[in-house]
Amino acid sequence: MRVYVPLTLPGLAEAHKAGLLGPAPLDAYAITPALREWYVSDDTEELEYAALSRAAQGSLRQLAADPRAPRRRVVVAVDVPDTAVTAGPERGRDQSALGEVRLAEAVPLKKAASVHVDADDAEEDVAAAAAALGAADQGDDDAQFTVDGADDHELMWFGVQEIPNLV
Repeated sequence: MRVYVPLTLPGLAEAHKAGLLGPAPLDAYAITPALREWYVSDDTEELEYAALSRAAQGSLRQLAADPRAPRRRVVVAVDVPDTAVTAGPERGRDQSALGEVRLAEAVPLKKAASVHVDADDAEEDVAAAAAALGAADQGDDDAQFTVDGADDHELMWFGVQEIPNLV
């Protein structure tokens, strides 16, 4: 199963140094029945993009919690056995939890398929989105508009061998 692990650039540097994504349990995003139902598609590629987008939102939450991290979202795509994945934390019908799963064990970075990172030109919008996230969570429509602005930037694709250049 392909899962998408949200990180920050410092988190990616730690994973690179340790050789694994962790510690466990590790939150990630994948094609889940709830995501499939919400997205209303059977196209695997579209559903994987939706899971990647959910992970990018998870990375934004990590950035909001770490003001020292560079304002670039990071997602690592990893292939793991289906048995390594369990349903994410129960958050009811919270739309932001769609696709959320949990990995019970740390994952060797060598299992990564790719890394997705914002381009430099996204930093201003991502910084604004991270700063507005709390207000958006409280229902502020203007703040939500700012948070949604980060989604206007597509994450760039990188091969795993390019991680040293990213960190």
